Amino acid sequence: MNQQQMMRLRKMQKQLEEAQKKLEETVFTGTAGGGVVTAEVKGNHTVLSVKIDEEAAKDDLEMVEDMIVLAINDANKKIEDESNKLLGGFGPIGGGFGF
Repeated sequence: MNQQQMMRLRKMQKQLEEAQKKLEETVFTGTAGGGVVTAEVKGNHTVLSVKIDEEAAKDDLEMVEDMIVLAINDANKKIEDESNKLLGGFGPIGGGFGF
């Protein structure tokens, strides 16, 4: 590998690390039941909060529990989508980088 390729590889590695850090620090909001349940999840999949509409909690606890799962899954899907958008261009080494 020549010097120019090494420099490009280092630059791409730094860009990848920056994109990963940005993703991990971003907060994603997932919802379920038309906003009855809202979950905030960081890009590293740490759940920060779950908010439940007070009226919904009184009516059907099992339904609310299901909506919590759906809201967290919705936030995780948004993380996955953003991850693919931010990191998808990096691809495997040797795949599109001219090496």
